[in-house]
Amino acid sequence: MERTSPSPAKPILERSNISSESLQKYREEISALNQANGWNLLQLPLLSYQGFWFYPFFLRGAMYARDHFQAQPCDIFLCTPMKTGTTWLKALSFSIVTRIRFDVDSTTPLRTTLPHDCIPFLEFGEHYSTELGPRVPLFATHLPYTCLPKSILDLNCKIVYLCRDPKDTFISMWHYFRRAMESNKQEAGVEGDLVPIEEAFELFCTGISSYGPYWEHVLGYWKACLECPQKILFLKYEDMKEDTEGCVRKLGEFFGCPFSLEEEREGIIQRIIEFCSFESLSNLEVNKTGKQGRNDKFVENNSYFRKGKVGDWRNYITAEMGKRLDHIMEEKLSGSGFTFRASPHLKAQG
Repeated sequence: MERTSPSPAKPILERSNISSESLQKYREEISALNQANGWNLLQLPLLSYQGFWFYPFFLRGAMYARDHFQAQPCDIFLCTPMKTGTTWLKALSFSIVTRIRFDVDSTTPLRTTLPHDCIPFLEFGEHYSTELGPRVPLFATHLPYTCLPKSILDLNCKIVYLCRDPKDTFISMWHYFRRAMESNKQEAGVEGDLVPIEEAFELFCTGISSYGPYWEHVLGYWKACLECPQKILFLKYEDMKEDTEGCVRKLGEFFGCPFSLEEEREGIIQRIIEFCSFESLSNLEVNKTGKQGRNDKFVENNSYFRKGKVGDWRNYITAEMGKRLDHIMEEKLSGSGFTFRASPHLKAQG
């Protein structure tokens, strides 16, 4: 098949228009929810909905998806808590699924478009533009398993779930929100800064964070994976870093487009891995200088490419804080069969 490339001037994604009636309905529903300190992000509270904490701009979209999103049987959902490797997973997944249509070395839209603008995000009511050509079956969300739109579960759609060591997740989230705060507070007419890292840590440890509690988010997908392993591919960021090639092979098989022997001989897997690496993506012009705008707010594209390292938490919180969070996670995950400790096969390799 001849590989093609859409014009960078034409967006890959389009957004659904939420009616004023729906917006009013969601405002009324949101106004009745319990609130908590929202890390002082633009002075917005976190709202308690179905056992999880949401910022208002994410929750409105989640409610719209709840009421209107209709999955198709072939759809595949990339589900992640915030700041667990979402950008990397999107880039890899898009490259794997579209590798017949686009060459990662030349024509892939990822060369001119942020990975988040290549895959529709449920909370933003996005869908693919017809400009992209044949439908790509990928969607992304940060929603907990129990908050997914009903059609996804009813149709037993495939789900890829990616989580990460909670210490690194917390640090990445705090830095990301700090950048978002700086980018938007003047236009939003608010003063002050994001809460200090120590205060944010205390909130995170009690479960109060965007889409938190983190452990409940992980447990929801882990339990669903145990019940239906053929439909949910459960991954850990640390495993992906340790054995990227193995994870890319798994993704290809899970997506229903395994790599052929010919593709392996041609080095397609390695080319995808190299192109989607932190070093490669972070140095693309669009990811160094562009901006992503949603819900009257924007973040600089480079805020999605901070470090991407395992164990970076040690540079920001103490060993005692790290042990405390580890203990909390072990206690919350007790009896589930899941642990954030390194996978046995990776230990053996080390």
